[in-house]
Amino acid sequence: MWTAVRACAATTMRMPWMLMIVAALLCPAHSMTREERQKLRDQVVEMFDHAYRNYMDHAYPADELMPLTCRGRVRGLEPSRGDVDDALGKFSLTLIDTLDTLVLLNKTEEFEAAVRRVLSDVRLDNDIVVSVFETNIRVLGGLLGGHSMAVMLREGGRQMQWYEDELLHMAKDLGLRLLPAFNTSSGLPYPRVNLRHGVRGPETRTGTETETCTACAGTIILEFAALSRFTGDPIFENHARRALDFLWEKRQRNSNLVGTTINIHSGEWVRRDSGVGAGIDSYYEYLMKAYILLGDDSFLQRFNVHYASIMKYISQPPLLLDVHIHKPLLPARTWMDSLLAFFPGLQVLKGDIRPAIETHEMLYQVTKKHNFLPEAFTTDFRVHWAQHPLRPEFAESTYFLYKATRDPYYLEVGRSVLENLNRFARVPCGFAAMKDVRTGSHEDRMDSFFLAEMFKYLFLLFAEGDELLFDIEDYVFTTEAHLLPLSLSMAPRSQTTPPAANATAVEEELDDSNFDWTCPNTHLLFPDPAFPRNFRDPIKMAIDKSCPRPHSVIREPGMGRLPLRAQDFMAHNPEHLELLRRMGVSLIHLKDGRVQLVQHASQAVSAIAAEDGMRFMQEMMELSSQQQKEQLPPRAVQIVSHPFFGRVVLTAGPAQFGTDLSKSSTGVRGFITVAEPYSGCAELSNGEFVAGRIALLQRGQCMFAEKARHIMKAGAIGGIVIDDNEGSSSDTAPLFQMAGDGRSTDDVTVPLLFLFHKEGNILLEALREYTEVEVMLGDKARDRGGDMEEGDCTTEEKDQAGREPKQPASSPPLDQSQPSTQHTKHAPDQSEAEEEDEEQEEAGEEVVVTATIAAVTTPPPKEPSQSAAPKEAKEEEQQASATNEKDNERLLALLADWQEDLEAFRQMEKDEL
Repeated sequence: MWTAVRACAATTMRMPWMLMIVAALLCPAHSMTREERQKLRDQVVEMFDHAYRNYMDHAYPADELMPLTCRGRVRGLEPSRGDVDDALGKFSLTLIDTLDTLVLLNKTEEFEAAVRRVLSDVRLDNDIVVSVFETNIRVLGGLLGGHSMAVMLREGGRQMQWYEDELLHMAKDLGLRLLPAFNTSSGLPYPRVNLRHGVRGPETRTGTETETCTACAGTIILEFAALSRFTGDPIFENHARRALDFLWEKRQRNSNLVGTTINIHSGEWVRRDSGVGAGIDSYYEYLMKAYILLGDDSFLQRFNVHYASIMKYISQPPLLLDVHIHKPLLPARTWMDSLLAFFPGLQVLKGDIRPAIETHEMLYQVTKKHNFLPEAFTTDFRVHWAQHPLRPEFAESTYFLYKATRDPYYLEVGRSVLENLNRFARVPCGFAAMKDVRTGSHEDRMDSFFLAEMFKYLFLLFAEGDELLFDIEDYVFTTEAHLLPLSLSMAPRSQTTPPAANATAVEEELDDSNFDWTCPNTHLLFPDPAFPRNFRDPIKMAIDKSCPRPHSVIREPGMGRLPLRAQDFMAHNPEHLELLRRMGVSLIHLKDGRVQLVQHASQAVSAIAAEDGMRFMQEMMELSSQQQKEQLPPRAVQIVSHPFFGRVVLTAGPAQFGTDLSKSSTGVRGFITVAEPYSGCAELSNGEFVAGRIALLQRGQCMFAEKARHIMKAGAIGGIVIDDNEGSSSDTAPLFQMAGDGRSTDDVTVPLLFLFHKEGNILLEALREYTEVEVMLGDKARDRGGDMEEGDCTTEEKDQAGREPKQPASSPPLDQSQPSTQHTKHAPDQSEAEEEDEEQEEAGEEVVVTATIAAVTTPPPKEPSQSAAPKEAKEEEQQASATNEKDNERLLALLADWQEDLEAFRQMEKDEL
């Protein structure tokens, strides 16, 4: 809602850091004529008609349309989809969600007919359990938006003269049915409520939940406050404020971030990862918009505190990556979900235009690659979750950026959204969600938010102000794009409950330095519509390859020497870095340990050097693309020595060179030792210890192939590279595979595997604890937890190993396993396995850990003795048992942290977007 920009906090033009391989070549942008915009506006209306009429013809009064089978989705009659179905309450969801869209699109007669249908057909007292969050934003918000439009039409003397606030009465009835969910000690609502029975008692079939998402509890205030101010009953606004106050109180005080999931009784954070996407997104949105709608300064103060932390820790323009609230410099994941696409629009309301432009451009490039935003995608724009349920957040941000900049570029972005919807999602009975953006397959699903939001933002993008029935500046959009009048800020707020205890604390710890009361005038900010292009320049060519590439001749980068070729580049070479600097290319170290490149042509020493820089970037992209085509499956590092016996298996990344373990039936087996130097970037000083063993190496300072050559020269039979990025783990990072150095690697004949920091530490801890640790390198785990294969040690040897671990003279000192503290990174090649393979891999690791703990804590039963053993034998047996028990305790301690994190990861994967 553009009025929100006039009420925004401040204009903050931030200096960006481009965090991807990019080049600065653009196709020229063209302005769009009024006739073209009208044609696109009419196309939006036609597409809405296609979706709405098919819902009314084939689905109503069901909640949603199933566009592939041309029928309605009725909860209980279709196979359950889990939590997704909690939005369905047998209350004609799509019709209610679409009410104010009809008015915005100038369909007042259809609106009047729809209101009459809602009043005559819809029941809100169904014995059904629904999501408090979804019912609030879709149904309560839809009724309030419909009421706002009905009042506007009635007061304008056009239509709805018969209307006597019936939708508002229904909204209050629904609000009262949601209130029992707020009956908790914290004030945070239960995630679900029974519309007829509330949350108490066995007939409710709910009320046993202990946790909810931050957005679920923090996205109530607009609808509940509007309901209170429309009706004069303060109870709704008071409950919503109490929930927001509690979330603010429970923020992490050092980082000023909130987690994703919170216990509704204790207030403890269940999931401590923090971002701006799924699970948190609309909490931040409602803090800003609550200030706009209600005029309460405390909401703006809180938003600005959160926003400063978001830009400090989460924002890596143009990326937005989740972090841990207690360790905000530690990334929580290496992928982003599509719900964060709303954030550039919120940044426009904040007045922070530059990062909004950058992030939106990144999202646009992802849509150009996949036609739609996948539900989740990696930092190098690969699909992480392939679904796309026709989400409107990208169109929302496109509209806000056009309103802020008036750059016709965003009209072209909107045109591409329309074209993709018609080309890939349109079916005879509506528009179908994408099951997989890679294959174009459909899902029999058309969510109500598609009609509630998508067509609003697209229509407003192309329509002129004089083509609307009302002034859009007089309303604020809810997160479901329902329209609430700003005049509600003038309505008196009755205070029947005392303010939260922490309300005064907010005022004490914040002052005017947290925000600027002056709002930006966008006409003065952006007198030239081409202004945003300056921010998009470094990003556009990251994925969009529609512009022709110049065929430049090879020139010198202003230094009297040959330009640097991509295949020759070494990230640790000072001479190479100086060459890059002169060509306008910068090296950026990401928080997740990777390195990415960015070129600013204006920073090159000359035009010739800038052109060479662009050629270098193109070569680097082509080299990266070529390497990424060679996707390999994950490998396994299996600890087979005492007391692990094959039960601990670590997921490892493969190398694109060296021994292909998938072609070996036995894998490579040997004892591990730490190389000196640990980086493996020079000839090894402990070659006599490494010979015949598997060398442990630290990532960084040189190319992976160089490390492999050095350990080969020392006589190693294999190598394991351990990530130096503290906290990295295969639990949260995509599969990593090591690339060559751009030259022939046929001379590398030993296997080289990659372990993230967390898994690598398990090996290092085992080496410290047991001195001699034997591992198996293979394409999969072998003989997990069972008897050892032929050639393995016997049971007697195992027992002897348990009593007296052997330490050959060739063993290196124990302290050699201490990892280096150096954190020099260089640009690796990273690839992601297919989603199905990742799921199987993750499931496999979970089984391994569970089996390990079970095997350690539950020793096999002993055979009953045939005769009494001598006293000495009994003592020896007791001593061995005590030794084994001590070993088991050590192993349990070694794996405890790993198991805890895996449990948290399982829970995270269960949560839906």
